[in-house]
Amino acid sequence: MAFSVEISSISPYTLSANPSNVSRNTIFPSFFKPSLKPYVSKTLSISVSCRHPLSPVFSARTHVTDDVAEDDKPHEECGIVGIHGDHEASRLSYLALHALQHRGQEGAGIVTANQNGLESITGVGLVSDVFNESKLNNLPGDIAIGHVRYSTSGASMLKNVQPFIASCKLGSLAVAHNGNFVNYKQLKTKLEEKGSIFITSSDTELVLHLIAKSKAKTFLLRVIDACEKLRGAYSMVFVFEDKLIAVRDPFGFRPLVMGRRSDGAVVFASETCALDLIDASYEREVCPGEIVVVDKNHGNSSMFMLSHPEPKQCVFEHGFFSQPNSIVFGRSVYETRRMYGEILATVAPVDCDVVIAVPDSGTVAALGYAAKAGVPFQIGLLRSHYAKRTFIEPTQKIRDFAVKVKLSPVRAVLEGKRVVVVDDSIVRGTTSLKIVRLLRDAGAKEVHMRIALPPMIASCYYGVDTPRSQELISSKMSVEAIQKHINCDSLAFLPLDRLKEVYGPVESRRYCYACFTGKYPVTAPETEEADAL
Repeated sequence: MAFSVEISSISPYTLSANPSNVSRNTIFPSFFKPSLKPYVSKTLSISVSCRHPLSPVFSARTHVTDDVAEDDKPHEECGIVGIHGDHEASRLSYLALHALQHRGQEGAGIVTANQNGLESITGVGLVSDVFNESKLNNLPGDIAIGHVRYSTSGASMLKNVQPFIASCKLGSLAVAHNGNFVNYKQLKTKLEEKGSIFITSSDTELVLHLIAKSKAKTFLLRVIDACEKLRGAYSMVFVFEDKLIAVRDPFGFRPLVMGRRSDGAVVFASETCALDLIDASYEREVCPGEIVVVDKNHGNSSMFMLSHPEPKQCVFEHGFFSQPNSIVFGRSVYETRRMYGEILATVAPVDCDVVIAVPDSGTVAALGYAAKAGVPFQIGLLRSHYAKRTFIEPTQKIRDFAVKVKLSPVRAVLEGKRVVVVDDSIVRGTTSLKIVRLLRDAGAKEVHMRIALPPMIASCYYGVDTPRSQELISSKMSVEAIQKHINCDSLAFLPLDRLKEVYGPVESRRYCYACFTGKYPVTAPETEEADAL
């Protein structure tokens, strides 16, 4: 069987998708030229005859190698959006990605479908760095998907910027993915043994290989076939011909919501804050294990994959990743974090004069803590929203430079005060130690650290970039030892059993707590899926 793979990593290109029912009144360029200098275009074209079709493979997850002192937080690695039925789909995707920028700041891309096929612009940097008016003009079409990612730096990142495009026997397709496949290595090895060539280090590429390799007759059945081989976390959007397809893994680890604009355009996004910015009303979540298909002829249709385990939604979405103005997993992120803070004040009270937050993710929990404790909340730390990840430091070293350049203490709030500082988590402890020192240098009489989530003792394998378990300070030290290490007057975490009280006895079973317990709901299989290829 002949199979052709065509993959482009960074610059714009066109692949023939032959979408039907495209408006003939729209003016489309026959081909737009790469305009994202200095981004490099790399295209692989392969045509072979073999018993098993050759498939393309990409990955959404790479590992971070930044200086730990510079950024001691977990990172959500991706945000996705899909829009069907609006002639300004690329512009709306651009705005939606801007609203999701907190989920990834190192790369962004948009793919549109029009009568010329699939057209794409991807690049390194913030959404506003990658796109401008002229580039969006080169992305016509009423179907679009987009992606923002957090990833490694340097050249190794360029080829991993999504969405990815490939062509197979049925036509051209594009995919954007948020999550991580725990059986990626096993499946990749088997595919390589059968002749597949991988271009990136991203597990998203694996999806394209599996789709191309499937023997199912239709694209939708191939998507289902591929998803049934995958283990782990994935929320994905696909473009194929005139169809927009949204998929969420059976455990529902990562969020994915569906909305609609007043003109009838359907929107999928990682969070509802993206819907709000483009005037789309929130309709519902894409359910765990659900595949939603939107096309021009039949509207919306939905089906479920075979596997129906109990959902295990990521509790860190509420505690850290998602925007406070979003509804995630059917709950207000703001109200959930506020409740975390209130419970924390109940289980870990302390005599204090002022409550402050480590901005921005600790702010809402700090408000809840202050309200419950009856103590004023004030802005004791200011975050610089213009700080980049690397800086030119003076030759004469400045103590705690990486923290100071991002966080500035307000001496008028802190001097002579007993301060409670609320943060969402302690990862390695390096940043917390420097924050405590920063507050003491600004005149704080006492510093009491309160953490609005339980201690992190295990890595996440479901789409969150976290250090290895042995690097997590809570996996090596007791709370008392951590308190001495970071030199605060007291330290308390929100206990896991009290966190679950926020959700109640039924809903609490629907969340993943693996980073707090080390008990993983999905692990990589040894051979079963790989042997089925």
